[in-house]
Amino acid sequence: MSFVRALVAAGPSARLAAGRVTASHITLAYRWHSTAPRDPLLNTQPKDRLDVEAPIRSPGVKTYSAADEVGKDYDPYKDGPSAIDKAVHLFFFTEIIRGMWIVMEQFFRPPYTIMYPFEKGPLSPRFRGEHALRRYPSGEERCIACKLCEAICPAQAITIESEARADGSRRTTRYDIDMTKCIYCGFCQEACPVDAIVETQNQEFSTETREELLYNKEKLLANGDRAEAEIAANLHCMLSLACGLFHKLMTCQCSGSCLPVTHWIEGCESEA
Repeated sequence: MSFVRALVAAGPSARLAAGRVTASHITLAYRWHSTAPRDPLLNTQPKDRLDVEAPIRSPGVKTYSAADEVGKDYDPYKDGPSAIDKAVHLFFFTEIIRGMWIVMEQFFRPPYTIMYPFEKGPLSPRFRGEHALRRYPSGEERCIACKLCEAICPAQAITIESEARADGSRRTTRYDIDMTKCIYCGFCQEACPVDAIVETQNQEFSTETREELLYNKEKLLANGDRAEAEIAANLHCMLSLACGLFHKLMTCQCSGSCLPVTHWIEGCESEA
């Protein structure tokens, strides 16, 4: 079928070369001889369907259509680089010189990389890493066994068991976190009313066995005791930033103008 279409298109192509037919006539002729399904309304002669001028027999006179007007001034041989430009780029290695210039320009700039783990980049106070349980300054555990963190955990990685104390309050007897399930969303930290469970900035806690990633209460308390100063500074920074954003929001709503909160951020960075 492709061979038949080629033969059909050969006639209009020859007439186009002779100047007797335009590109619009070839398109209509090809659609007329095509075997693809057509609209019954198109089963008429192209001249009856569309207002097409009759081809001019004189080879010296041309007939232009809207399709011809679009690209009549385009010349691919004039828009590209000249032969002299190509010769200059070829024999003088301008592309290589340009590439080496970029290399030398970057060579004298300070490096963007650091020697990890000997050098470490800054981390955000909101960074969510290894979990930890906190204590009060008196040494008492902060956790009140409300189990909000267990309920909100989308991965169901937290398991808590509790018992009642003599004064009627509750304490946890079991606090397990399966770190292989944790997705580090931070929901447990947000849900805790007493800031007992937090996520530290420690990201280097890889283990050799799976059992070592099953954290119990003692492991979590040890993490909290080791990083208490860092945890307190990060929580204070996030609280200050939240207060600054709230103050900015209330100022915008009340007076219609926004105050900058850079002083809150600078205070957090200095204290952290």
